[in-house]
Amino acid sequence: MKPRNLVLLCLLAPLLSGCTAKTDSGTPRIVNIVNFIRLCEPRFPEITEDVLYETTARQVELMDRYGFRGTFLLQYDALMEPRYAELLKEAAGRGHEAGAWWEITQPHVERAGLTWRGRFPWDWHANVGFSTGYTPAEREKLVDVYMEDFKNIFGAYPRVVGCWFFDARTLAYMHEKYGVEAACNMKDQIGTDGYTLWGGYWAGAYYPSRENSYMPAQNETMQIPVPVFRMLGSDPIYQYDNGLGTDVQTVESLEAVYPESGGHPGWIRYFYRSLTDDPALGFTYAQTGQENSFTWPMMEKGLREQFAVLDSLNRAGKVRIEPLSHTARWFRSRYPVTPPTALSVLEDHKGEGRRTVWFDSRFYRANLLLENGTLRFRDIHLFDETVRSAYLDTPGTDTRSAYYTLPVVDGFEWSTPDSRAGLYLCRTGADGRPKPVTVRNLRVPSPEKNTMCAVAETESGNFDIRLEESGWSIRSCDGSDDWALVFRTPKKEAVPTLSVSPRQLHLLSDGHPYRLEARSGRFETPELPAQETVPALWSLRPSEGEIRIDCSLR
Repeated sequence: MKPRNLVLLCLLAPLLSGCTAKTDSGTPRIVNIVNFIRLCEPRFPEITEDVLYETTARQVELMDRYGFRGTFLLQYDALMEPRYAELLKEAAGRGHEAGAWWEITQPHVERAGLTWRGRFPWDWHANVGFSTGYTPAEREKLVDVYMEDFKNIFGAYPRVVGCWFFDARTLAYMHEKYGVEAACNMKDQIGTDGYTLWGGYWAGAYYPSRENSYMPAQNETMQIPVPVFRMLGSDPIYQYDNGLGTDVQTVESLEAVYPESGGHPGWIRYFYRSLTDDPALGFTYAQTGQENSFTWPMMEKGLREQFAVLDSLNRAGKVRIEPLSHTARWFRSRYPVTPPTALSVLEDHKGEGRRTVWFDSRFYRANLLLENGTLRFRDIHLFDETVRSAYLDTPGTDTRSAYYTLPVVDGFEWSTPDSRAGLYLCRTGADGRPKPVTVRNLRVPSPEKNTMCAVAETESGNFDIRLEESGWSIRSCDGSDDWALVFRTPKKEAVPTLSVSPRQLHLLSDGHPYRLEARSGRFETPELPAQETVPALWSLRPSEGEIRIDCSLR
């Protein structure tokens, strides 16, 4: 072991490893390896404290074998276990970092002088195992206890905190009192493990609103200046529709324990090839690693497969592999507010011809999907920093949790297995009714500054699509107006209350009004036959061949 002062220096400022290359295009492609640590696993008695420790030790060993440097996040009960502290102090000397995993446990609560309400020493129910289940004053006590004990062990406060979800007051308090500079939360999902986060900044990182940890802020004055990175590396094509028709999504992500995704060699190559090679705006980002609760035998194969691919990409200079705090410092130095970013996937690992583009900015997110020869906006959600989270000041009492943004198009919650909601690219038929355009290809050129571009190629002419920070546009290359974007859903009753005028679309979700404005083109309410099985609720018609929509009005 290195002398204690050098170990602590390495913990506070891990040296950048050699895994810091950029792609030839100059667009950073970044991977963080984040492993988080629990002391106990009450669901499975065979998963003992020794099994959990051995899992973390093997993770460190494998990362060191490749020279990768990453982030280890400690739940409070694991923080207080001496052998984890010794393991991570040694690892810090080689450039790894330790931080906080913000699931709440019985030892943590009792150390703060509070009463534990859980069923087990670690209870995953939202109302006891997460900060959202506690009052603001209790949240501060939990933070104070953790920070002081972490400093007593490691010599400094942690700079990084992660959790499936956390409240804005806790994150702001951690930053303002203890200097936390990076955070990570769960990928978008519906109902998985009882937790829902839906409609947020889909990949990469955002600055959250002081009113809502899941909602990107639009202005510096309203944002917590801690970038929140999205965890788990979701499949950009297939994760979104998993579990369609149910209340719980399954998982298709970089988590190494899932044999059809993060543990499958073909899927791994597909995911990282897209991350590093397909056109992207700003930067692309993925987080891999695994919680120790899954145990080493379950994750070993997948992690070894992933690290072999990452090693090859790193040697080719196509990916940056670094601790989370390094990425956060780079992000903060480059972006004063949440940036526009985008990624594309131009190869379907199932060989079914799907292509997709995900775009995020501080104002909205959008997803384009080419599927079965049709092109649609599968998803559009708006962001508003003034939307207060229900958990901001009031403890959640439900064992489940839910965070949402403002839906305009929701291709999961407003779809059925037989009929998909979306804003479809259509042409007007001889009978005057819009019919989906057959799209032969979705081509994605190199992005422009703050703009992701796509071209929908059809037999009757191409359409140029531009996704920009404040809104998006689509233009027919021949300047014709015989086409439209038509919003269809089989779940009309699920769509937020709305009204349609030529210039604006008005919606109301959970009492919060929001709107889109047509800068070019117009909104219409189609007059379609009553027997229409999938009704069109509204459409967008072009003006001089163009539709241009503003998503920034608040």
